[in-house]
Amino acid sequence: MSVACGIVGLPNVGKSTIFNAITAAGAESANYPFCTIEPNIGIVDVPDARLEQIRGHIDSQKIIPAALKIVDIAGLVAGAASGEGLGNKFLGNIKETDAILHVVRCFENDDIVHVAGKVDPIEDIEVIELELGMADADTLTRSIERVGKKARSGDKESVAMKEIFVRALEVVEGGKSLRSVDWKPEERAALRPLFLITIKPVLYVANVADDDLDGAGELAQKVAQYAASTGADFVALSGDIEGELAGMDPEDRAEFQADLGITEPGLDRLAHQAYHLLGLQTYFTAGPKEIRAWTIHKGDTAPKAAGVIHTDFEKGFIRAECYSVDDLEELKTEAAIRAAGRLRVEGREYVMREGDVVHFLFNR
Repeated sequence: MSVACGIVGLPNVGKSTIFNAITAAGAESANYPFCTIEPNIGIVDVPDARLEQIRGHIDSQKIIPAALKIVDIAGLVAGAASGEGLGNKFLGNIKETDAILHVVRCFENDDIVHVAGKVDPIEDIEVIELELGMADADTLTRSIERVGKKARSGDKESVAMKEIFVRALEVVEGGKSLRSVDWKPEERAALRPLFLITIKPVLYVANVADDDLDGAGELAQKVAQYAASTGADFVALSGDIEGELAGMDPEDRAEFQADLGITEPGLDRLAHQAYHLLGLQTYFTAGPKEIRAWTIHKGDTAPKAAGVIHTDFEKGFIRAECYSVDDLEELKTEAAIRAAGRLRVEGREYVMREGDVVHFLFNR
């Protein structure tokens, strides 16, 4: 399954700098609003040391990590939902993503202009949240009008959908995000085709100065507290430092990270947080041609996980033969795992575990 995260925020908060650092795609980055005219898109490998662990015991031609799609969207401003700045065009780009990486400026620098003339991370967040909420309100209003015609004729499905849409509109008009509501599965199913923005999970990314890499400073902590109060996730990183790291060879990068006390690069942290945010996990397939990481949702059964490889695998599923990476590290070979009774034979009801190494058997 493909996973897409959209980077949003006010102009000049460091979105494109961070995008460049984690994707090495060379997005334009400059000190003026709306530098990013078209959304930049990068596909990045999700770092996972277990792939090399597996190859240490199973000889294979290549490794294929899981992938994460990052979309760098132009800076939004107050009035974007009404067409200000680059307006609705970019709100449309956000709708196509699975999660939002909301970059917030948490550093002072007189050489980098701020659209509001001052650095206030909570005020910045509220500007963006308001615009996203207004965009959702517009979508919901039009949807209510659309289903209202059928609802008036007594169509039960339309009546139910209208009630859900009206409730959602009341939420966003009340200044809250749709993700703050505990929607029932059938309600989420009704809202899903609308591609509403504020129902998407959010990771707040505090872009910090290079002397506050752990995000302990006052500005970053304001964002951390806001994220906690809204049930969102938070990560602090320095776009400038991450940019320097991205341009280094592996040996120099490791030394520079050690000097700065960085134990995990920004891409790794963002990818791991994005997986946590979206309720995702990884399983592996391994053979002589390739060792590959596959992305699934937590709680997916073995047939559904097999379907990520190919729909025929789900339809014709017979069983899954599973073991853990730890089993492979300890016993060294699949034959030894089987001989030790560690190879698990699982059926259709098996719920996949994080890090399973799997062989699927299916009817062709």
